[in-house]
Amino acid sequence: MTADTGRAAEFERHRGRLFALAYRMLGSAAEAEDAVQDAYLRWHTADRDAVAVPAAWLTRVLTNLCVNRLASARARRESYPGPWLPEPVLTAGTSAAGAAPLGPLETVEQRESVSFALLSLMERLTPVERAVFVLREAFGHSHREVAGILGTTEEACRQAHRRARQRLGAKRRFEPPSQRWRETVRRFLEAARGGDLAELERMLAEDVVSWSDGGGRATAARRPVRGRAAVLRLFGGLLRQRTADHGLHVVEVNGEPALLVLLAGEPAGVLVPEAHDGRIAVARTVVNPDKLAFLAAQLAHTPPAEK
Repeated sequence: MTADTGRAAEFERHRGRLFALAYRMLGSAAEAEDAVQDAYLRWHTADRDAVAVPAAWLTRVLTNLCVNRLASARARRESYPGPWLPEPVLTAGTSAAGAAPLGPLETVEQRESVSFALLSLMERLTPVERAVFVLREAFGHSHREVAGILGTTEEACRQAHRRARQRLGAKRRFEPPSQRWRETVRRFLEAARGGDLAELERMLAEDVVSWSDGGGRATAARRPVRGRAAVLRLFGGLLRQRTADHGLHVVEVNGEPALLVLLAGEPAGVLVPEAHDGRIAVARTVVNPDKLAFLAAQLAHTPPAEK
C-alpha cells in the first residue's frame, strides 16, 4: 500500500461521520459533500507528522470549513426565493451503499438533531453558535474540545452554547418524536396519499402553517400559508393536481415520517409534517429539484417500497 493509498483509506474511515457533521452544520447534503471533499483535499496535502489524531484533525478542519461556508451562505439564503428549507435525506430503507448517511438515529436527541424543525430553526444562529450547538448536542464534545476545534476559549464556547439554546428554545414548540407523534404523522400521510380531505381536515390544527421551498425552480408558495382552511385548500389542490400521475410513498426522511412524491420514478417533492398535541401544526414541503438531487441518488440504490 502506497502512502497516498493509506492516507485515502484513513480518510474514508471518517467520511461518514464528517458528512453527518457537515450536514447538521449546513442543512444541505450537496454543500456537505462539497465541504467533506474540501476537507479531503486538505488532508491529502497535510503534513502527517503534524497530525497526532486524524479524527480530531479532520473534525477541526471540517467544522471551520463549514463555519466559513455558513458565513457566505447567509447572504444567499436571505435573498432566496421564498422560504428556505433543509435538503431531505432518506434515513431508512437505503441500500448498504447509502446506509446511515446522517449517523446513528437511535435516540430522541439524535433524531431531533437532523429534524426539519430544528435544522430550520438553526438558520437563526450565527455560524459559530451553530457549530458549538451541533458539536455539543449532536456529537457530545465537551466545551474544552469545542474550543480546541474552533480555536477559541472554553468560556466563549459556553456563552455561544447558552445563546444558541436560548434562541432555539424561544422558538421551539414541537414535541419530541414519540410513538404518538409518529403515529399522528403517519395517519396524516396516509390520508394525504389516499386523497382523504375530510380526514386531513380533522387532523390539521386550527393554526397550522405550511412552508414550501421551490427555490424559484418549481411552483411553490413564496410565503407561509396559515390556518386550517387555507392549508386544506392548498393540499387539496396539490393532491388533485398530482395524485393521478404521481406515485406517493410514506418514507423516513431526516429521522421522521414523510410523504415522497415521485413523477416517472423521480422525486418531485417531499412533505414533512410536524405534530403538536395530536394534530398537524406545521407542514414543510420541498419541491426545489436541486434540493432533491441527493435523495434521488439514494433512490437510485433502493427505490421506496410500496406501502
